[in-house]
Amino acid sequence: MKLVTFNRNGRESLGMKVDGGILDVTAYGFSGGIMEVIAGGTSRLEELRRIADAAGSNASANLLDEAAMDWGPCVTQPQKIICIGLNYRKHAEETNAPIPAFPILFNKFNNTLTGHRKPIAIPKVTQKLDYEAELAVVIGKAAKYVPKERALEHVFGYACVNDLSARDLQMRTQQWLLGKSCDGFSPLGPYLVTADEVGDPNDLAIRSIVNGEVRQSSNTSDMIFPVDEIVSYVSQHMTLLPGDVILTGTPEGVVLGYSPERQIYLKPGDEVVIEIEKLGRLVNTFVAEEEVVL
Repeated sequence: MKLVTFNRNGRESLGMKVDGGILDVTAYGFSGGIMEVIAGGTSRLEELRRIADAAGSNASANLLDEAAMDWGPCVTQPQKIICIGLNYRKHAEETNAPIPAFPILFNKFNNTLTGHRKPIAIPKVTQKLDYEAELAVVIGKAAKYVPKERALEHVFGYACVNDLSARDLQMRTQQWLLGKSCDGFSPLGPYLVTADEVGDPNDLAIRSIVNGEVRQSSNTSDMIFPVDEIVSYVSQHMTLLPGDVILTGTPEGVVLGYSPERQIYLKPGDEVVIEIEKLGRLVNTFVAEEEVVL
């Protein structure tokens, strides 16, 4: 199942991808949003399946054209956004970093979340904004001290994410958070795809495309720490809750990995596409930031 969030008539709504478009499930009396579905697990998914079956050929009045939708992030209120750094072998090599012995953890916040097709403002405080195609893992069941062998049982689904990184801010100190947590730095979506549709998360083609040029082209099999190991490892140190999001690292091909003379960072007008097999295409354009004093 592919689930989405979108804004319609001034409210956040839940949708489901079906033949012909996105079905607005709230039109069929479904209550709750994506966070309630994640927390509700199997019972809420079965309710959505019944709605799709009942709508059938009469769904056209409640179908939305994806090209015209006002998209939201496919997960809206995670308690935690946990990121894994340097988790692809070839990416570590391209940045001349040692292969980590343990997963490198850092975090982002909800202010970084935005949706498919949303414009992203390039902060005035950076001159080196970089893209990072990543597989996002969304937790479905609380997990604490989960063994690797059972870790994927706690995953609700997966999505595309762009772990945007202001490299000049990231490298200013030994802590990466500043360069990772500006507004809009985690576009997430377009779909949250349930785990049953994805199968093995460590065998998915992954790409980033900038202005039509493929920059990253790899497979999640290049992860140093695979998804089950990541979920298990994080759960040894903190309780993972339904709706928590884990960003699992990026493959080689980021601007930072280019030789200095080839490093052209993102600028207003650029379009970045993140593609992951079975998960769809996440598209965002970049604009200049307008100064707003609050």
